[in-house]
Amino acid sequence: MELPAPDASPDRTTSTADAPAHARADAPVHAPAGAPASALTWRGRRLHRHGVPHRMLAGGAHYFRVHPGLWRDRIRRLADLGLNTVDTYVAWNFHQPREDAPPCFDGWRDVERFIRMVGEEGLDVVVRPGPYICAEWSNGGLPSWLTARDVALRSSDPAFTAAVGRWFDELIPRIAALQAAEGGPVVAVQVENEFGSYGDDQAYLRWNRGALTSRGITELLFTADGPTDLMQDGGTLPGTLAAVTLGSKPDAARRLLAARRPDEPFVVAEFWNGWFDHWGERHHVRGADSAVRVIEGIIADGGSVSVYMAHGGTNFGLWAGANEEDGRLQPTVTSYDSDAPVAEDGTLTPKFFALREALGARGPVRVPERMPTLPPARVPLAHRADLLAGLGAVPAPTSTGPRPASFERLGLDAGMVLHTAHPRIPEGEHRLVLTDVRDRALVFCDGTFLGEAGPDRREFPVRGAGAVVRLEVLVESLGRVNYGPGLGRHKGLIGPVLVDRRMVQGWDSTPIALQEWTEAETARALDAGPPATRSGFAVATVRADTPADTFLALPGSGRGLVWVNGFLLGRYWEVGPQVTLYCPAPLLRAGENTVTVLELERLGTVLELRDRAELGPVEEYVEEFG
Repeated sequence: MELPAPDASPDRTTSTADAPAHARADAPVHAPAGAPASALTWRGRRLHRHGVPHRMLAGGAHYFRVHPGLWRDRIRRLADLGLNTVDTYVAWNFHQPREDAPPCFDGWRDVERFIRMVGEEGLDVVVRPGPYICAEWSNGGLPSWLTARDVALRSSDPAFTAAVGRWFDELIPRIAALQAAEGGPVVAVQVENEFGSYGDDQAYLRWNRGALTSRGITELLFTADGPTDLMQDGGTLPGTLAAVTLGSKPDAARRLLAARRPDEPFVVAEFWNGWFDHWGERHHVRGADSAVRVIEGIIADGGSVSVYMAHGGTNFGLWAGANEEDGRLQPTVTSYDSDAPVAEDGTLTPKFFALREALGARGPVRVPERMPTLPPARVPLAHRADLLAGLGAVPAPTSTGPRPASFERLGLDAGMVLHTAHPRIPEGEHRLVLTDVRDRALVFCDGTFLGEAGPDRREFPVRGAGAVVRLEVLVESLGRVNYGPGLGRHKGLIGPVLVDRRMVQGWDSTPIALQEWTEAETARALDAGPPATRSGFAVATVRADTPADTFLALPGSGRGLVWVNGFLLGRYWEVGPQVTLYCPAPLLRAGENTVTVLELERLGTVLELRDRAELGPVEEYVEEFG
């Protein structure tokens, strides 16, 4: 799903004035001797920028969730919202999906270009390098090749810190070179991320802080945790600014921090003015009036805030994460709109104008309220190949062993694995049991579809004739857990497959790296026809005189994936709430565009182009602690 590198932008050339020298009782303990004074400091419960009282008005926007051709547009929309700072995570697995290749910082992964671009638009930058980021992003940003190991994640386990240290060796000097002290826009860097809701390894937090400073970070460091004693106890460090994350009750959070850190300013590192969605639930929204009341409570008395999300963007490809509740997976949808003031497609929402007023913005809104869109249309969807035939048309190495190979054993981050075995099934009725499937599996016996295995079904009746059968199990990952103790959980056929009580042994396991498929590989899958079932690969041709945004819908289809000109747009699923997939203009070209659909259940006959998003029935949602 890689795109060519966009045109380079000039470096930020406007230098920030040198910070005045002043002896500060509140000087952070992390500042190395002789290091330049950081742009942001605090004194008397007030944040200062180069010695001048300052209120940070930030907004979350992730470069990895926005097409790079739209970075500047979205940054300008955040500036028009009244923000003076852009806040971004850095997703390690996005830059280094494979251990045997160095981290990539080109094209869509050019985080330095994104940071410079923010500076060119006159805004500061807060960087949150993790290595764990949560963010409803697959595996919380940790590479699956790391979490495949027997390693204590997010801890002082040397096996973990050594791997993070190698990553930071590549990343942090790039961020350090863009700090305010070097003439760049980076004014603050976060230590880990909401660690207090995960663990209490203070040695790890101190290591993380030292890993930043030893690699050149001299700007303000801070931690961010929920506003409870438990979370603040686990996630904060002496001498490092303690910020909070919240969706409501800012006065209670301010009192908590004032009691614990009486000299520090009140900084909300994440204000959840919206929320994310899971498949099978409702689309979460938050009224503008509710969001404004909390914003006003935060910025009162000199408080600073980062609106999360100010612009959410999209979980393109298979990067959406998942949560777990009572052992059940809750996969996150493709859209990361998050009911943000700047919508997924850049639209300025009513919340945008309400928050803009609350933030005190006075200048004109320079950007259009909406981006241009293609006219609505219905395009025929031509079924070209069956599911297994299409998947098998794209070559992939096969691993053979006595048990099914997990995604981790195959080195596969996301996508599917096709497991094939040839058990002998005695005459009569028997039970085929998949003891542990993560996350869903389509089960075939001698080419006949037996059904789908998932959280509510793991057994299938099979009739044997005393002969060897061809058993095929196609396992799909729906997203790696990004929060809580389930972080790093493995994917695939984890437990044994049984015929009655007897284990099936002798498996061929073929990884299907859908996220890495090229346009040529989707074309090979389409050419594997003709189809004889209702699932598989289909194609539609979309014509565009001038590329513009559009929203794709697949009425009548069940669940699957969509590529546009070889780029994996993301997952669709009739369980909702999301109905349309956002296709940004830079993915299209003038003339004919190929839309490829991989349908896992039942294929409809039409692809619809719509002129606005449809994210499903809504539910008012506010996340509260306590």
